[in-house]
Amino acid sequence: MTIIGIVSPGAMGAALGRAWVSGGARVVATVAGRSERTRRLAEGLELLPSLADVVRTADIVVVVCPPAEAGRVVDDVVDAADDARPLIVDLNAVSPGTVRGAADRAGRTGFELVDGSISGPPPRADEGTMVYLSGARAAEVAALPADGIRTRLVGDEVGTASAVKMCTASVYKGTTALWAQALQTADAEGVLDVVLDDLREAFPDQVPGVGRRIALSASKAGRFVGEMEEIAATQAAAGGSGELFAGVAAVYDRLSRTDLAALSPEDATALSDLAVVLRRLND
Repeated sequence: MTIIGIVSPGAMGAALGRAWVSGGARVVATVAGRSERTRRLAEGLELLPSLADVVRTADIVVVVCPPAEAGRVVDDVVDAADDARPLIVDLNAVSPGTVRGAADRAGRTGFELVDGSISGPPPRADEGTMVYLSGARAAEVAALPADGIRTRLVGDEVGTASAVKMCTASVYKGTTALWAQALQTADAEGVLDVVLDDLREAFPDQVPGVGRRIALSASKAGRFVGEMEEIAATQAAAGGSGELFAGVAAVYDRLSRTDLAALSPEDATALSDLAVVLRRLND
């Protein structure tokens, strides 16, 4: 039986862990020092007392954390391992340069790292979440049985899977920031109904759910800031304009200080009234 350690078991990490449990793996995690919400989210996982216990028990350690903390958390895994050498799978939303740096640091003490990126919400049995993987041992991770996880191998080099995430997230999260800015401005100028009528012609499937989309992103905005900064660095390194997503990072920084940011993602998902969402952006 493969033993998989999850660092850390938030909404995404815990859901991935349960998907691997469904495939027959033993999945361990720790909630030491974490909130009661995290403890609830970790239901179905085997909880151990500390990070060191997780790292020294697991064959594979999967790291899923806020992007701004990603490099430090991988370093913490390495420091906690003692003589153990589990395979590290970095599933964080970071730039290729960031994950390569983590892989280099881990490699100096004998660790191997698989680069990965997640597209979509946490996995459910009826809807598979896509996980892109790259690196010398990526196929081993892709072969892990799981209900609700689809995998795609995108190369042998660490950094390739993260590059995919930086490009897709720039579209998904960038357009959500654009919706929030445009509709908040339209509301302030008294032209919201006219703007929505116009946008409904071009985006008939998106307008009805835009309030919920903005609310959910605002509830996660604090962790999105670091991700947007990673996208800015990725695009600048590729010859693009890093200023664009530095600006998007500023949008999410502002959203992180609104009333909506205090909501849990579960509560934010229940908000569908656009007028209420826009009002709470100004509270």
